[in-house]
Amino acid sequence: MHEPSRANVENGEINKGFETSPESINGSEIKKDVETELDKKLRMNNERLSKRPKWDNQIEFLMSCIATSVGLGNVWRFPFVAYNNGGGAFLIPYIIVLFVVGKPMYYLELVIGQFSNSNCVRVWALSPAMKGTGYAQTMGAGYVLSYYVSIIALCLYYLAMSFSSTLPWALCDPSWTDCVPSGEIVNMSEIQGNAVSSAELYFTKTVLRQSDGIHDGIGIPLWDLTLCLLVSWLIIFVIVARGVKSTGKAAYFLALFPYVVMIILLIRAVTLPGAANGILFFVTPQWEKILEVRVWYAAVTQVFFSLSVCSGALIMFSSYNNFSQNVYRDAMIVTTLDTFTSLLSGITIFGVLGNLAYELNYDDVSEVIGSGGTSLAFISYPDAIAKTPFAPQLFAVLFFLMMAVLGVGSGVALVSTINTVLLDTFPRVPTIYMSAGVCSATFLIGLVYVTPGGQYILEIVDHYGGTFMRLFAAIAETIGIFWIYGLENMCRDIEFMLGIKTSFYWRLCWSIVTPVMMIIVFLYAMITAEKLLFGGTYEYPESAYIAGNVLQYVGIAMVPLFIIFALWKYRSKTVVETTKRAFRKKPTYGPSDLQKRKEWKDFRRNAKMNEQMRRRNWFQHIAIILFRGYR
Repeated sequence: MHEPSRANVENGEINKGFETSPESINGSEIKKDVETELDKKLRMNNERLSKRPKWDNQIEFLMSCIATSVGLGNVWRFPFVAYNNGGGAFLIPYIIVLFVVGKPMYYLELVIGQFSNSNCVRVWALSPAMKGTGYAQTMGAGYVLSYYVSIIALCLYYLAMSFSSTLPWALCDPSWTDCVPSGEIVNMSEIQGNAVSSAELYFTKTVLRQSDGIHDGIGIPLWDLTLCLLVSWLIIFVIVARGVKSTGKAAYFLALFPYVVMIILLIRAVTLPGAANGILFFVTPQWEKILEVRVWYAAVTQVFFSLSVCSGALIMFSSYNNFSQNVYRDAMIVTTLDTFTSLLSGITIFGVLGNLAYELNYDDVSEVIGSGGTSLAFISYPDAIAKTPFAPQLFAVLFFLMMAVLGVGSGVALVSTINTVLLDTFPRVPTIYMSAGVCSATFLIGLVYVTPGGQYILEIVDHYGGTFMRLFAAIAETIGIFWIYGLENMCRDIEFMLGIKTSFYWRLCWSIVTPVMMIIVFLYAMITAEKLLFGGTYEYPESAYIAGNVLQYVGIAMVPLFIIFALWKYRSKTVVETTKRAFRKKPTYGPSDLQKRKEWKDFRRNAKMNEQMRRRNWFQHIAIILFRGYR
């Protein structure tokens, strides 16, 4: 908000009628002391941020964003979410949500990170009371990271097994009853009883050694999966050990290699007998589902999961950019590429499943579809690979190598998010030591997921600590930035930084459409929430549900707790003044470069003067802000 008296002080204008007044002299000395203290803070902040590393070039940043956003969620989550929510009809709400939630949130996070050169916690100098949003995002990243690397470990395990002369999941173990070898073509309609593929039994009995439940505990870590988990963490540590200097170099491989494999698998998939039936099954719309709120909720959660918005990673990556990098272009490239990749994965996966149904003499592709997630990656797809007559080992190696690389790309981003928050808090700690500490601690936590009961815990943490909490943080983020810091202020910052005037589309999405849609989806999720059942049948012990709710609500509680803390910290004589001080941006917020900061303040001052000259009433003010802005 423009304060004429403050502007006069900044411009050096002093009311000469009060020059001889002792009160005026004392007031001027106080203001001078305050300004001196502010200059000292700005100088220290500038020195701290000047030591922060930068990307060597713009391509490294773009590749890192691609490696982060294009991950396991595109390959194993999107095809089955689409199938379960109307097939081709799901693409309509998905694309709408992408344009009104996904792209606006992605662009926003790149903007605020680059503008302030700050991580997802420090960026809230723009509204100190909302700082808990950053901590909620960091906790969410920690929750996902704790189990995400265990999935990479499973990919490495299968990758190692893929070099066997005969794929181990293609054959039945003598101890397995009602087993059908995945490596043989069998007419399933002629099988009596509840036959199970060897690929499924291999995953549950040989790899996971999965228990029947966790009422009696989760068991001890399995040595072979523990070794794979350790290797996964060593790979991630090597990449993050030197911060953006090392992650930037690795990003080229992490972003581009999966596409090479994906194209090879796509060509192979679409040329298989029966593939057309599978692809048609995937894209055929079920129009009656498009009006269901559940489908729109699935679209929102898929966009969040796929693009990695509100995980802290995007703000973190963009904070290492040069001040004027065109993040608008980068945001459009990554979000479009992410959607294209999801569609590509869906066609590939369902092409393979269509072939599997053809080989097994099934009339309907749905009969070979599992439940998605790990069921797809480690049962359905390996089952199809085992039936490949030509070089099944080659396709197994390519698939699991691709999955591992996709997982490492997202894992690196999650580790870097936590690393950056800690390194900005403790700048004297060398990056390699901080990286070693974070990787070691999370490896020890991850041992929980490589026990016989690990998959049960993974499901709990993913359900309670994943999307729901991230959605809440996203709502808080949009409210904090556009309803508190101000839509017009943010648009001015973007114009100063990028030289781009913010259009009506972005203004309307950021201020109304995006937060309202997310609030509706959030309330729908709360109202319709049902008790989590593992595999749709197993009911957890009550202590597991309590632990899951604790994970969820501790993260959510960060937002109101920090609001209360800020109100106490900035308390003054009146409630109104206390609230203003708690939610108003800090004097240190803005560009880190002192010259840029001076130019930015001049830019804002001129914009405020222009606004005051043109502003007539509240309704006109809202209309101008929403449609085109004052500049």
